[in-house]
Amino acid sequence: MSTDDNQPDWGTLAEKFDLWTPHIAPVGDALLAALDVQSGEHILDLASGTGEPALTLAKRQPLVKIIGTDVADGMVQVATRKAREQQLKNLSFQIMAAEALSFPDDHFDRLSCRFGVMLFADPAVGLQQMVRVLKPGGRCVLAVWDTLEGMTSVHWMQQVFKNRIPESEQPAVDKIVSMSGGVLEKLLAQAGFVGIETQVNRFEYQFSDFDAYWQNCVDSAIMKQQLDVLKAEQFDEVRSAFAELAAPYQTTDGLVIPHEYRLAIAIK
Repeated sequence: MSTDDNQPDWGTLAEKFDLWTPHIAPVGDALLAALDVQSGEHILDLASGTGEPALTLAKRQPLVKIIGTDVADGMVQVATRKAREQQLKNLSFQIMAAEALSFPDDHFDRLSCRFGVMLFADPAVGLQQMVRVLKPGGRCVLAVWDTLEGMTSVHWMQQVFKNRIPESEQPAVDKIVSMSGGVLEKLLAQAGFVGIETQVNRFEYQFSDFDAYWQNCVDSAIMKQQLDVLKAEQFDEVRSAFAELAAPYQTTDGLVIPHEYRLAIAIK
């Protein structure tokens, strides 16, 4: 992960990132189902963040060996602590950029990456490195955000902040949705993957009400860069703008915010 392109400072946010972990858990579950890991295999999970879905896989399949990597030192520290506390002997984490993997050629049986490829400093080089370290016939499963409209919460950010803060401080929307429109499939093929299949899946963020959602946004500091440049009198205005966009998604079961992502399966 990188702090370029107006992305949050992932290293600094590591301790707070887990406020979102339960909400994106369905994506990890779908990714692991498609990865179809077998006993005794060696797995690489890239852009692991605070540890998922590598931690879940390590608990489910104690006879596989897993290495998780992330470029943000703070994320790796949190993930390593979790693995140690959960006594997962088959899992370790390393600070490493996807574009500069230090592993030998043909080393891993399977690769996974949840919401990382679109944030790589150079996705094309990162995918080339993934092909290099994957064994012939090995499987790679990736999840990326798809269209802006399908990533509802980020679409809200784009709409609310567009005319309220300087362009230089706008959220990294272009980066986040940069793998849509066939871009991911093209980059996978150019990197050397074959048998490429993708599908768009849906899941929901669920909160008791808008107040709970907004508090999660503020507590996680995911919009800190944008909120910090607001004038004092703008903060309530921005909160109200988000609430107006969220209103159609309030149900009898709480606030249910739909999101879509693209799951890709590819073979070396």
